[in-house]
Amino acid sequence: MHAVTPLRAATLLLALSLAGCSSMEGLVSGDKVDYRGQAVKSQPLEVPPDLSQLAREGRYQPQTGVVSASTLRQQGAAAPAAAAVTVAPNAVADMRIERQGNARWLVTGLPPEKLYPLLRSFWQERGFALAVDNPEIGLMETDWAENRATIPMDAIRRTIGRALDSLYSTPERDKFRTRIERTATGSEVYISHRGMMEIYVNELKDRTVWQPRPSDPELEAEFLSRLMVKLGAKEDTARSAVAAATTGAAPNTASTLAKARASTLPATAALEIDDGFDRAWRQVGLALDRSGFTVEDRDRSAGVYFVRYIDPKLAGKEEPNFFSKLFSGDKDSARPQRVRVLVKATGNKSMVTVQSADGAADNSEQARTIIGKLIDQMK
Repeated sequence: MHAVTPLRAATLLLALSLAGCSSMEGLVSGDKVDYRGQAVKSQPLEVPPDLSQLAREGRYQPQTGVVSASTLRQQGAAAPAAAAVTVAPNAVADMRIERQGNARWLVTGLPPEKLYPLLRSFWQERGFALAVDNPEIGLMETDWAENRATIPMDAIRRTIGRALDSLYSTPERDKFRTRIERTATGSEVYISHRGMMEIYVNELKDRTVWQPRPSDPELEAEFLSRLMVKLGAKEDTARSAVAAATTGAAPNTASTLAKARASTLPATAALEIDDGFDRAWRQVGLALDRSGFTVEDRDRSAGVYFVRYIDPKLAGKEEPNFFSKLFSGDKDSARPQRVRVLVKATGNKSMVTVQSADGAADNSEQARTIIGKLIDQMK
């Protein structure tokens, strides 16, 4: 047995000290978010996110040569992304944050084909792995990740630093969806948050499950601010832009307006929004994102979101009758269903309805569930 000599003890203390110093900046910085290394460390949650890769269409790929409407409709797969991405010199001047209710988005003069690779590197630089990466429809989504900035900073964690910091964890996971909408002058960028929380399911506390937790608009705003910095803005300018969008809304009206503007119609799978098409289109898009629906495509001119939907009663492995339903004759019911979410202007209001994949009106229980999820996100 080896005795602990003064030299051996000093060496141990030095090692712990160096380990602590190596991560002290990250541990005491007071940063609101810290997802570093999640692309390597994160483990998949046992939840049904329905995040398979979608078919490539090439809608947001760079155009070369003579471009016509027919060329845009016929464009093929994307060209490989460049290894390094630079920001246009005038990107900062063309950026601003806009707000509607509790939703914020970034408006920029950059077109989607130049903006998309910047967004990809933005998330990867912050330690996120991308579960969905689809430039053709301007959509990407991170994998589930842990915000280590929410872990309490006690004396032990402050001392051991990075050496044993991986022993600490939180019962929460986050993922973020980024959606690009092309505009006449550039792009609009929407970042939406989804959260999960791990809870005990019995008194013995020997078994846990993951359950959804509410979206965090402030976390969405934080990443919009950081995205502005990525695109070339100074940090104080970016934070001022987010703050200006926040204070620009009338006080104490965000939630009230949302409830007044969105209401379901009795006995139908329909939603009426007391607003014009442009604002209704934004509200529905963000509600779909926050609800976790897979948006396979969208056609703003027709007011249609093409959505893939999985019935939550059949998607979860914890459902007692899941396997009996899956292996029974009604196998199609457990598969993703494709539906259309239609936004249509009716005077100074907008109507939101659900259609089948072939465009027929849908007033089924599934359609009512979809409308219910949308109205929940608009409250």
